[in-house]
Amino acid sequence: MAKRVTQELLASIELVVSDVDGVWTDGRLTIGDDGREFKTFHVRDGHAVAMGRESGIGFAILSGRTSKAVDRRARELKIGFVVQGSRDKGIDFLQLCSDAGVSAEKTAMIGDDLPDLSAFYHAGLSVAPADAATEVLDAADVTLAVRGGEGVIREFVEKLLEARGDLTRRGSLRRKK
Repeated sequence: MAKRVTQELLASIELVVSDVDGVWTDGRLTIGDDGREFKTFHVRDGHAVAMGRESGIGFAILSGRTSKAVDRRARELKIGFVVQGSRDKGIDFLQLCSDAGVSAEKTAMIGDDLPDLSAFYHAGLSVAPADAATEVLDAADVTLAVRGGEGVIREFVEKLLEARGDLTRRGSLRRKK
């Protein structure tokens, strides 16, 4: 059963853990003739990570697949907590929280498919893109307006920043005095 999402709950989130395929990307896999895999990331999600970090929010990636593109994007965005090839996202979610020094109750999990549900059950807040699997949409505390690969991280981070009072009316980060 979904939690009642309040501004206080949103403001309490200190760590955002997210799946990749279907969240950061549209979920499609592009594989070239040479076997190389390609992923397309939305630039606004990268800016959202920078804004969130400036406001004190941490980020982690939790993926069932393994991809060099994810490693590269995580390095570019300075996301230090990355688990790829996860076989049990619930266990790996709890380990990421421990590694980051943040309780599961103050952590949001963004996922789009059935393997993400085991992490949803531990998260303080579960979040799904608009095109997530039906079971994930039913379990999510927050359903976003955008589909996977269309700025999921950006939309959610803006909700967190707004709840913290860190977002201006023009959508930029409010500078602390």
